[in-house]
Formats: sequence, C-alpha cells, structure tokens
Amino acid sequence: MSATTADYLVVGGGIIGVNMARHLKRRHPGASVHVVDKEPELALHGSGRNSGVVHSGFYYTANSLKARFTRDGNIALKDFIRERKIPLNECGKLVVAKDESELPTLDLLLERGKANGVELHKITEAEAKAIEPRVKTCRHALWSPNTATADPVPVLEAFRKEAADMGIEFHCSEPFAKCEGNRVWTRTREFDAGYVVNAAGLHADKVAHRFGFGKNYAILPFKGLYLKSSEPVGSFKTNIYPVPNLQNPFLGVHVTVTVDGHHKIGPTAIPAFWREQYKGMDNFRFGELLQTMGLGSQLMLKADFDFRRLAWEELKKYRRAHLVGLSQSLATGLDLPTLKHWGPSGIRAQLLNLEKKSLEMDFVFEGDGKSFHVLNSVSPGWTCSIPFTEYMVDEMEKMQ
Repeated sequence: MSATTADYLVVGGGIIGVNMARHLKRRHPGASVHVVDKEPELALHGSGRNSGVVHSGFYYTANSLKARFTRDGNIALKDFIRERKIPLNECGKLVVAKDESELPTLDLLLERGKANGVELHKITEAEAKAIEPRVKTCRHALWSPNTATADPVPVLEAFRKEAADMGIEFHCSEPFAKCEGNRVWTRTREFDAGYVVNAAGLHADKVAHRFGFGKNYAILPFKGLYLKSSEPVGSFKTNIYPVPNLQNPFLGVHVTVTVDGHHKIGPTAIPAFWREQYKGMDNFRFGELLQTMGLGSQLMLKADFDFRRLAWEELKKYRRAHLVGLSQSLATGLDLPTLKHWGPSGIRAQLLNLEKKSLEMDFVFEGDGKSFHVLNSVSPGWTCSIPFTEYMVDEMEKMQ
C-alpha cells in the first residue's frame, strides 16, 4: 500500500491527542495533521470514562505542572463547554475532615490553593451545612466554588468536530502496529510522518519504547469504579471529598454530583491485571497480565511507598458494603439500599518509574526532533487538557 504523507501524525484520539492536533493545526494551518486511534470511535477509554469533574487546582504544590494547568484548565474547559452549550453543572466542591487529625492537612490545602491562585475558602461546619445540609465534617471544611462537572463524551466530540472542521483527518480502527523511523504502520494504513506525537494513553509507554523513549517507565493500570445512587435528582447540592493522603495520587472515595444532578460514590483505585480490564475477561492480554503481575510483585518488595497497604485497601472496595461504609464519613443518608448498582469502570493509566519504584505524580514527557511522547497525562488530565497540550506543543517545537 502507498504511504500517506503527514506533517504531523498523532497516535491516540483522546482528549490529549485531539487537543495536541488542534494546537498544531492552529500554529501551522498549511500542515497536514492526521490522528489515528485503535478504536472504532473516540472516548472509549480514559477520555470518556473519567469522573467528569472539572477540578480547580488546589491539591498540588505551586511549582508543579499540575497546579498551573489545573487552574488554567478549569477556566478554559468551562469556557469551551459553555460556548458550545454543552451541559455543565457548576456545583462546587466541599473538602471535609473526619476528625481533628485531618485539620492540619485542610490548612495545607488552603495554603496551596492560595499559592496556586485558586479561589478556595475555609468555612465552618455550619457554613458547610448551609451549602450541603447532608455533609459531615469536623469543625471546618474547604469550599471550592469553581469545581464543576460535565459529561466528558460530548465534550470530546465537540473537540473532535472542531478539529475536523479545521482540516484534521481522523482514522479510527487503526491501532499503531509498528514503526521504522517515522514510517508508521497501523492496521490497514501506512504513514510517512514528518513528526509523530504519541498520546496513546494506556499504551503510551509501549509506543514510546518503539521509538526509543520511555525506557525507564511503564504504565501500571488502576481500575476506578463508582456506585450510582437511586436517590432523586438534587439529593446532593455539591461534590464532597475527603481530606486526601497527599503521598498517593488518588483522592479517596467521594460523593460526585453528576451533570444531570444525580450522584455517585467512589472511585476505587484497584490495581488492574491488564490495561483494559473494564469488565470480566474483556480485552484480556496474557502478556499484559504477566507484566502487570511482575511490576506489582516488585512494588510489594521495593516501592518507595506502601504499595502492599494501598493494594489491600483498594481491593476491599470491591465489596459494595465497604465502599458505602467509607462514603458514610462524608455525608448522612448514604446507604446500601440506594447504592446498589455499579457504573461503568474506568482505567487510570498511572506511570511507574521503574528505577525509583515510584508512581509519577506529575506530567511526564520525552521527545526529540522527530517524535514526542506524552507518557503521563494522569488525573486531572481531562481538566488540564487545553493548557497542558499547548505547553506540550511549545516543548515539542523547542526540540525540532
């Protein structure tokens, strides 16, 4: 078959890949930009299976990329959603303390919020109950008025449509197969690419390795599950989050108010056995099972954090009663009869540093004058997507 010439070839049509393509086309209107994705349609993985929370950016240290891009991304993504009249629930978020021991971390988050330029308020228990009558907290809570929720699927579709209108070409059902230099083969196509952008999410490390990058990293998948409530719309006014363990990249079980006004509790962060283990044996890959089990065994012995405890605590959340019990420290009236059904699962593509045996907490990328690899676009990558990808294009162009 004859090769398609592409000035830029983007591997991965999720929120990161599509926005990388948009920024490239804006800067180089005459360039040919192609996006390949292994699925028959977009949003079947992380970009369509995330919580839908548009975070505000107070969790992260002020010198991190996450802090900068979450703050700016919150504004940019909400503006994009509003302008296209996609539903947006601007419900805010409360962060609550279960006892006195968590109040110092609450204050630390407040300091981070101020350092990051994020609107955040320390309020009393009574003020928290005025916002959400069902909330539980010890003495104080944090109120984040700029946190919101949306459905990520129509948001990604709006980005895709805008990209297509700009002249960007999409090729679905075309998984990355191999490469020789910048000659790239997918399932049925061949591309002669001037520059390759790897935004392959759960498989970004494998693509990067083919180009000689990311050799010190591997993706470790974690499964996120939510329990959906059968309570009526409007039963909760706002999202409620616990004080997190800042040593972990996960924020703990919380109450999420969805864009349509319902609510759910979760997520889990259960170690998955292969990269797309959404349900049962779907998408089973024996090689991925062996790799993931091997990495998990190494972390049990040598991780720079307590992976054994984390894995055990998360696996217990498969029990519905245990997950509901954890949520009951956040609010009243959360019980088993109204939290019976699991929602669709998502897989978090968490990057593991193989040398340090640690989970990467911030964005990670590598590249050169021929290819660029987004190795870690970990949560809140959806919120960060617009400014983060623009920054990635800046970094990419410095390498060319």
